Amino acid sequence: MRVSAIGIVACTFLALQPPAASAAAEFKIVTASERGTYIQIGRDIAKFVAPEANIALEVLPSAGSAENVRRLRYEPGVKFAMVQSDVYQAFLDQAQEGNVAAARMLHPLRVIMPLYNEEIYFITRADTPAEFIHEIKDAKINVGPVGSGTALSATTLYRLMFGKPIAEENTSYLSNEDALVKLLTEKTLDVVVVVAGQPAKLLTDMKPEARQFIKLLKLDPNHSTARAALRTYFPATVRAANYPNVLTEDVPGLAVKAFLVTYDYNRPETIRYLTKFAESLCHNFPRLRTEGHPKWNEVELSLPALGKGWSYFPPMERHLRACPAMTAASQAVKRRQCSQQEKILGLCE
Repeated sequence: MRVSAIGIVACTFLALQPPAASAAAEFKIVTASERGTYIQIGRDIAKFVAPEANIALEVLPSAGSAENVRRLRYEPGVKFAMVQSDVYQAFLDQAQEGNVAAARMLHPLRVIMPLYNEEIYFITRADTPAEFIHEIKDAKINVGPVGSGTALSATTLYRLMFGKPIAEENTSYLSNEDALVKLLTEKTLDVVVVVAGQPAKLLTDMKPEARQFIKLLKLDPNHSTARAALRTYFPATVRAANYPNVLTEDVPGLAVKAFLVTYDYNRPETIRYLTKFAESLCHNFPRLRTEGHPKWNEVELSLPALGKGWSYFPPMERHLRACPAMTAASQAVKRRQCSQQEKILGLCE
């Protein structure tokens, strides 16, 4: 059979073409409100990490951490979620107490890595006599939308501090923006609780005159209520440099840890994309710190021991633990922990 010269050229041309790039996987990450820090962290991940893993990552707003747990478990396409440590722990506690729905949602969830501390802000009117967080007892408090991490943090903190839940008649579940309107104009609220890593857009967007209308309550670490809160939460400092239109000095406060979470996937194709994501996270971590949200500078590329009932996703864990940046950080920790006796005995590396 004769083959035309044109056919030979065409076949040769096609054979020389590089194989078509496979279509990017379309995954989603659930974050929090449009004005919070979670969504900005999610956008950084979508911009700097996902492309190298051949993932087209859609960043979705949400009501917050509690909703994120449900959406990661049940919503198609959602492969990543931002979750507060106290929300994750609350689901775990409920599961251990026999709540079947909580167990079903939490059992297949896996941690990718801890991120940073999120500050908890207690916002009140500038003319209120209260100065400290422990003075909010029996106040009318907006805890954030139902299903949000803020709502869980606010109600958990109140219960830890005062040994009882916030009275239902004193509790509202509005968005931050709607709550601030009621706080300042209608004065039907006394306190608005906001959870967001600093600098939080909600506060950085405020005008210079904001200081005339609102203030942040401080933590008194020596007060008995603070000692109770610090068994679950972390001490923090809200820096005036981040909020020059609101603060004239740094404010001591509280924080909760943020985690990046996924699911215990077993499909080989999904695992392949997630391991590539872990490799890209390792490779692009310096870029996240230099070009991403300032909170990335507080993130350590490390996988510390998790609490009982928590676990990492093994395929991603293996790649992250092999990351040179994590290895260097581990070695630095070893050097810092080297005791005088070890040094004398020549046991320090």
